[in-house]
Amino acid sequence: MFDGPEPIYVQIAQMIRAQVLAGELKEEEQVMSTTQFATTFRINPATAQKAFAGLVEEGVLYKRRGLGMFVAPQARERLLEDHRKRYFEEVLAPALQQADILGISTDDVVAYVLGARDGKRTTEES
Repeated sequence: MFDGPEPIYVQIAQMIRAQVLAGELKEEEQVMSTTQFATTFRINPATAQKAFAGLVEEGVLYKRRGLGMFVAPQARERLLEDHRKRYFEEVLAPALQQADILGISTDDVVAYVLGARDGKRTTEES
């Protein structure tokens, strides 16, 4: 399951973040313990613990003493805000710089985006 180029703990954290973003894990919902996670996915418990510790540090999860790990209040909203910010910085800003280089006007970009959203974009417009 964890066969990406990133370390397994990073992949685990990405998986949990994706579940929170998708609404599969909701605020205050308990997540698997590190032991359960390690057993289920046949990984070292320390690897799961490292992923969970990072998510606690980010404010995605929190620990209730004696009960386990839970999805933090507002975790989804924080993740959405972070992803939106990164989208603008990493995707949209470079695309707009490229449009500038190519001489594509702001009006053309806006018309293209609106057409794509409405399903009206044609190949002549692209």
